[in-house]
Amino acid sequence: MSVAFTREEDLEATAADLPDRPVSPHPNLVTREGLDAIERELAEAKAAYTAAQAAGSIEKDRTAMARATRDLRYWSARRASAQLTEVEPDGRVRFGGSVTIEREDGRVQTWRIVGEDEADPAQGSVSHVSPLARALLGKRAGDAAVVNGQEVEVTDVT
Repeated sequence: MSVAFTREEDLEATAADLPDRPVSPHPNLVTREGLDAIERELAEAKAAYTAAQAAGSIEKDRTAMARATRDLRYWSARRASAQLTEVEPDGRVRFGGSVTIEREDGRVQTWRIVGEDEADPAQGSVSHVSPLARALLGKRAGDAAVVNGQEVEVTDVT
């Protein structure tokens, strides 16, 4: 049979079937900054969706429309489930606060505990559902905790 009479999947058609971005089953706790970031992402997703619609026929660029639709669904769901959480400092490690720890090898690290969408370990923030945060939540300066199989000491809570 001639190739002219067969239909092969093209990359664009495959890309148009993008899977949804996974939505966490955990409560969507957010700081004020995290809520603002979600709202910015939602606005960008709406703009991308509008741009994809205005760009012409969906058949011409299904990838852009699929990506815009997927992101719009994700950020709409995250905004709808966002729970703004502002906790008053009480000397304990809390959501939205920062904690400084000293590891057994002498390394000192400071982490801010934030929502899942705003976590960026490279910038010093970790998700409240991360193993590190779960080990430290509720601790006070001077308390010990086990993180990744090693003992750490909480040296400061802000």
